[in-house]
Amino acid sequence: MPQFKYEGRNIKGRKQTGTIVSESKRDAVMKLRQKGIKVIEIAEVSQTLLTKEITFGKAVKLQDFVIFLRQFATLIKAGVSIVDSTRILAEQTESKALKKALMEVEESLRAGNPLSAAAAKHPRIFPAMFVNMVKAGEAGGNMDETLERLADHFEKMHRTRQKIVSALTYPIAVAIIAVAVVIFLLVSVVPTFVEMFADFHAELPAITKFVLRASEVMQTYWWLVAIALIGTYVLFALAKREKRTKYYLDYAAMRIPFFGKLIQKAALARMTRTLSSLFSSSVPILQALSITENVVENEVISKVIRQARDSLERGQSLAEPLKKHWAFPPLVTQMIAIGEETGALDAMLAKVANFYEAEVDAGVERLKSLIEPLMILLLSGVVGMIVASIIIPMYDIFNHIQQ
Repeated sequence: MPQFKYEGRNIKGRKQTGTIVSESKRDAVMKLRQKGIKVIEIAEVSQTLLTKEITFGKAVKLQDFVIFLRQFATLIKAGVSIVDSTRILAEQTESKALKKALMEVEESLRAGNPLSAAAAKHPRIFPAMFVNMVKAGEAGGNMDETLERLADHFEKMHRTRQKIVSALTYPIAVAIIAVAVVIFLLVSVVPTFVEMFADFHAELPAITKFVLRASEVMQTYWWLVAIALIGTYVLFALAKREKRTKYYLDYAAMRIPFFGKLIQKAALARMTRTLSSLFSSSVPILQALSITENVVENEVISKVIRQARDSLERGQSLAEPLKKHWAFPPLVTQMIAIGEETGALDAMLAKVANFYEAEVDAGVERLKSLIEPLMILLLSGVVGMIVASIIIPMYDIFNHIQQ
């Protein structure tokens, strides 16, 4: 849809400039008049590669989306119409991608379309879970409660994800520092001793020979090492996009000592929280499972959810396929089975989600206390090995000189 840059004056007579997305220049002027802006000058902005916003990964940060949902719910509760709420949020959000999407949603709402249909046109901004829960809220007439539930859901999901990120940040940072220190020692420090060892024709220990060889390789083939590292990162990123390879990556991640259990619990928390939110909003169970399959971000769990959906389509139990898989502890399957029997599946899933979110919080703290000394020990060991490979032959050389 074309984008127009305008200059005008608002109701108070103050000069105002900005951009608006509309089907034509005439429609843009009419929309601005509805907002109380008298247009002085308006022109279409050409959409080139330089003017388009380039985004990588998700268009809107989860944190920005949570703030948007919380503010949206507050405005609806205060009696502000959905159209006006959308306009207000579009004006004040800091996310450019969300601002642009909300402006187009506002136009669609003014054309008479429901919010769910308008949001569905922007799948990179508004996930399927948002669209379906809003659709259920529109049907039930409880949009404010639906938005509050969505805000709570995404806020808890964001908090859990941040916990996992914080647990992984420290070891990754230490690993990067360790690699940087090793490269510096091999490229700058070790070469200064090579000539000295050669002059004395001393018999070097195996550890020194290994370090000198590594230094030589790093100096000569540093570009190959850099290409290998970048290539590995690119291949890993591409592999995550393919379902089959992502399944094996997720499987391996869940089997890693210490980290694996944490990743598994985080995935289960995300799954049960999503299903609970969808069931609470009266989203049909098969549709809820399809949405959760994509939201959970773990192909191992997603595969079992697909099997559970197939089981339901055949008229069987939801819990049965979960019981047969190692990734689902008895707590999850038993609570789901009880929920199916009592008709309180949303409440049971919420309790499971609360339990695993608390487990993730506790696990992160335990992991931090364990990893910090281990990473320091690892860094000290690597650097100590390089230093020892230089000091050991130097002692032999000094002893030879004294004799």
